[in-house]
Amino acid sequence: MAIKAVLLDLDDTLWPVAPVIRHAESVLQQWMHQHVPAVAQNYNVEKLRERRNVLVASDQRFQYDLWALRHTLLKQVFDEYGVGAEKADQAMAVFADARNKVDLYSDVKPALQALQEKLVLGTVSNGFADLQAIGLAHHFKVSIAAFRFGCAKPDPRIFLAACEELGLEPTEVLYVGDDLLLDVQGAQQAGLKGGWMNRQGLKIEDERHLHIKPDAEFANLHDLTLWL
Repeated sequence: MAIKAVLLDLDDTLWPVAPVIRHAESVLQQWMHQHVPAVAQNYNVEKLRERRNVLVASDQRFQYDLWALRHTLLKQVFDEYGVGAEKADQAMAVFADARNKVDLYSDVKPALQALQEKLVLGTVSNGFADLQAIGLAHHFKVSIAAFRFGCAKPDPRIFLAACEELGLEPTEVLYVGDDLLLDVQGAQQAGLKGGWMNRQGLKIEDERHLHIKPDAEFANLHDLTLWL
């Protein structure tokens, strides 16, 4: 059956995410030194990460709602030093603003424009990047984020919800992402085609991944345009 829509992952598919998170955490730390110095002196980026890793196991919601995970942690550590919850709201606004300052891969803007002329586009993401703030929202008919939806990839429900919003059968939709388990296998198990965005030219060597057979593999979005 012909592909009528493409759903895209965001982090590490449209931009590299590690430097974005490092920058956002650094900006947050600077803000804390200015506004909640007692917290900043006792909780650097590494200590906050350690606390976050412990907290994530305490509530199933934190498996898919990464915004709530960070916000809850900040409320907890601020409370330890007598800082009101409204400061945690402010801190999250600072973090989210920095989180949306991404450096798009060079192929993204021209390829999205070309793809948009061929078929319908959408996104499904486990992160909480704001496509409106980033300036890409106009390319996509559908955008589903795990923290709002209530479950995360590879849960088939999040893929199927996107297909339903598009008004298409899963077999008519290609999902493209960088993670073989979450993106490729997750999409395939929901009945979609699963494309692997392999920007680093990686080989499938990990035992957990050997059984996964992407329907297509792309080095960038131009490859995807040509494949379609």
